[in-house]
Amino acid sequence: MRRWNGWGDEATDYPLPESAALYLESKIGSGNPSPDISFKQVLASVPASRLPEHPLISTAPTERVFHARGQSLPDWIAMRSGQIDAFPDGVAFPQDKQQVRDLLIYAGHTGVRLIPYGGGTSVVGHINPLPSAIPALTVDLGCMNQLIKLDEDSQLATFGAGINGPDLEAQLNPRGYTFGHFPQSWELSTLGGWIASRSSGQQSYCYGRIEDNFKGGHVETLLGPLDLPAFPASAAGPDLRHAILGSEGRLGIITQATIRIYPLPEDEHFYGVFFRDWESGSAALLQIARSHLPVSMLRLSDAQETETTLELSGKVKLVSLANTGLGLVGYGPERCLLIYGVTGSRRIVQWTRHQANAILRSHGGFPAIEMIGKIWQKSRFLTPYLRNTLWEKGYAIDTFETAVPWSKLSATTSAAKAAIQQTSEAAGEPVLVFSHLSHIYSDGASFYVTYIFRRQETPDATFAYWLANKTAASQAIVANGGTISHQHGIGTDHACYLATEKGALGMKLLQTIQNAFDPDRLLNPGKLLADADQDSAPAQKEGM
Repeated sequence: MRRWNGWGDEATDYPLPESAALYLESKIGSGNPSPDISFKQVLASVPASRLPEHPLISTAPTERVFHARGQSLPDWIAMRSGQIDAFPDGVAFPQDKQQVRDLLIYAGHTGVRLIPYGGGTSVVGHINPLPSAIPALTVDLGCMNQLIKLDEDSQLATFGAGINGPDLEAQLNPRGYTFGHFPQSWELSTLGGWIASRSSGQQSYCYGRIEDNFKGGHVETLLGPLDLPAFPASAAGPDLRHAILGSEGRLGIITQATIRIYPLPEDEHFYGVFFRDWESGSAALLQIARSHLPVSMLRLSDAQETETTLELSGKVKLVSLANTGLGLVGYGPERCLLIYGVTGSRRIVQWTRHQANAILRSHGGFPAIEMIGKIWQKSRFLTPYLRNTLWEKGYAIDTFETAVPWSKLSATTSAAKAAIQQTSEAAGEPVLVFSHLSHIYSDGASFYVTYIFRRQETPDATFAYWLANKTAASQAIVANGGTISHQHGIGTDHACYLATEKGALGMKLLQTIQNAFDPDRLLNPGKLLADADQDSAPAQKEGM
């Protein structure tokens, strides 16, 4: 069963070895554990639903709790403390696009606000109901999770938008195909959510981002159905798919998506390569990007992330041996670990590995170690479970990401990490900050920053600490010319920075599109675009 106040399945755990706990204590001090509120207590706090009855809607408190929050740190603080400022008034589980249409008609007549819900994995507030005098209804698309059509000649597949990563691959793999979209949230996140937030998978260097593979689909809007045909190419005006990509449920509810699929690779391997420092590692990645080698993934950890990853593994003897051996050949404390993948036919994999290793060695890369790559591959969807363990030990963990041109990468990375360090120092709190390059492009790269800190004495204090760090890091990213979001979308947490990136005219264009589709702000209010009038209810239609 899925956890109601944490990540993933209750049956899955990520234990923290004793050596790892000692490492954290040496870096940032002892954690501040405190008891969490119980599920029973939270259920007792759920207010009565304000929704008019509808056969598709459940107002059961259990469903409303499970759909109240996502996976951001503020969400965790709220769920663990019971300080939840709003619950959806009900949850609907439509079986098909007609039932989604019925729910939109219901919202149009009653003024109820609709929140599209995929896997609930948002880390920026996409699926949270906001405090309001107007009722909110969460529309969970999880029942719309089937393969609808497979066009093998065109290598296109159409799915219900509520399908999650494992189920999507389970329906493609036996037929000889993969989608190849593997974000770290893959276990729970959904196809519709990937499209609505412009997601990127870990192997995007090979398979592309979601906008590269979303070929068409069906969207139910308040004005009626919107069909997006899957053309191989078109010059027929602006591409309407890009109005839906990243729209975060503000224009309509995605019910079906046609995606490009790929034959299952004949061969695939991941390797670990050590560099003496960050500069040599990032220079190697830039050369690989410029060479257009068909690697499937490049992920370079900085020195602190490299050390932390090894220490938290709990493999004391292996880490000690690695430290000794690497030290003997000149790879000291500043060493950085690259995980890279090669995917495709055996011939292409062999050739690519040979070419990549030549480039990596020319920058001082230690020979590729497949064992490290296998360890990473085995645990890549397990590591989010560490959040549960750390919280229970009295620590919190948060992340943020951006993308910048190569010319700004070093300065932006340094500024973002320094913002966390300085904000934490000002609060008198030690913090462990580290980062990695996670997506590589010929003109730039995405970097991903993680920081671990001790929970504060109260939930409010933990939230205030997070907000100060989030604000400082976001301002540093924007000041250095980075995008406010490379792969997680805007939600509520990033909304105040969107105008800086889009400009006044760009914001006006987005608002004009939204006004055309949803003038009464019934769809996911407050997300992506702030709504000054979000508490003003539209007039109730006659007959309701």
